[in-house]
Amino acid sequence: MDYLSVNQQGWDRRVQTHVTSDFYDVAGFLKGNSSLQEIELAHLNVVGKSLLHLQCHFGLDTLSWARLGADVTGVDLSPAAITQARKLADQADLKAEFICSDIYSVPETVKAEFELVFTSYGAIVWLPDLDKWAQVIANKLVAGGQFYMVEFHPAQAIFEGYSYFHQDAPDVEDEVTYTENASDDTNTFMSWSHSLSDVINALIKAGLEINSFDEFAFSPYNCFEGLTEETVAVELPLATEQRKRYFIEQKGQRLPLTYAISATKKA
Repeated sequence: MDYLSVNQQGWDRRVQTHVTSDFYDVAGFLKGNSSLQEIELAHLNVVGKSLLHLQCHFGLDTLSWARLGADVTGVDLSPAAITQARKLADQADLKAEFICSDIYSVPETVKAEFELVFTSYGAIVWLPDLDKWAQVIANKLVAGGQFYMVEFHPAQAIFEGYSYFHQDAPDVEDEVTYTENASDDTNTFMSWSHSLSDVINALIKAGLEINSFDEFAFSPYNCFEGLTEETVAVELPLATEQRKRYFIEQKGQRLPLTYAISATKKA
């Protein structure tokens, strides 16, 4: 099975369901809301910087970075997602470039280099080879440029029956989507587990210098089974905001649900 074709078809079919969901809240975005979460907002200053968003889906986060002053380019495997992203940019009157490409082809399909490369939340599980992924990131960064990622923690996936450690053979599953308006229709997807050491070592081998590594005992999204919701006051660069967090406890202790890495391409 060709994982690129399988996953592209699956994500193509999800786009319209996601666009009309409360989970993504496109109507709120068009009224001026941001889709970005507290972790990335607290750690990235994008004003006046060129930013490449890998695996951008239909562009909500990409365009939210544009609203904060970044010169953005979004890349995604799904033609349907890229079409929707361009439409959304027009509706929001925001400048952005969106390119349809698989990640490993980005050095050929995206000609520019960037001061920031960003990826987030449920992106790398769709990739079989993190060494190639990290090389793409290094290729697209200017000297001294910053890579920032925030991802779901692989330890959480153990409780859903997935391996913590990478395996060459993918998990092949028929699944419904994660938004609240999901139908009973299933789509086939192929995914891979990646341990924290896989991620960090891939970035180091690609010549990036790790500046920070953080783990968090919450998810900003209500997207796993057994989550408990809480609301906390969060100090962000522009204001203090009330933000929802979702957590899981195991024997009274909270599980790590997300992590973030900041790295720099050596000059």
